[in-house]
Amino acid sequence: MYRILIVEDEYAMLMGLKDNLEFEGYHVEIADDGAKGYEMISRNEHDLVLLDVMLPNMSGFDICKNARKNGISTPIILLTAKGEEIDKVLGLELGADDYITKPFSLRELLARIKAILRRADTIKPVQEDKNIAIGNMEVNFSNYEAWINGNIVKMSHKEFEFLHYLWNQQNKVVSRDDLLDNVWGTDYVPSSRTVDNFILKLRQKIESDSNNPKIIITVHGVGYKLIN
Repeated sequence: MYRILIVEDEYAMLMGLKDNLEFEGYHVEIADDGAKGYEMISRNEHDLVLLDVMLPNMSGFDICKNARKNGISTPIILLTAKGEEIDKVLGLELGADDYITKPFSLRELLARIKAILRRADTIKPVQEDKNIAIGNMEVNFSNYEAWINGNIVKMSHKEFEFLHYLWNQQNKVVSRDDLLDNVWGTDYVPSSRTVDNFILKLRQKIESDSNNPKIIITVHGVGYKLIN
């Protein structure tokens, strides 16, 4: 049974989501403020988090940022009443896997939850239990773990997904649309800057010189290629 954490300070919304998700067969835990929500996320016991952006004590953006900074890779869907693109882009760049703007339909939310859980389940490496060397980094995709010279490298869930997809398509050109369709899988299309920022983060970890990449190269006008 999938475990879902809901962090939401509107009581009616919180309990409505809890009841509906439990009806769908999920095990649900709840938090009604940011500090409590972050504490629960930090336990890394959930399969997915529904995270409101506007929360008392700690915002959803700060929770997401700190969780990814501390190596928590649990998928996060942001719940926001804001519709401006800058807020959506910011949330995704901070490590959220998806967002949904209030008011939303339950059917749409359930579809997004199922899509993210399905992607998380299907991201399995060809070499299931083996570490893979990619540039400077050693990666175990099944455990979402990475090392450089024996030192643990903190990477977000989305960075692992990006890298895993590039690895599975190694020596092939991957377009931004390919990355969005196969990694993000959301109706919202991030700007090219968002995708490029994720690639930059990976290069800073993998490449000996991120300004002169040899592992993840840019194919101008088309996309990216991982050479290994």
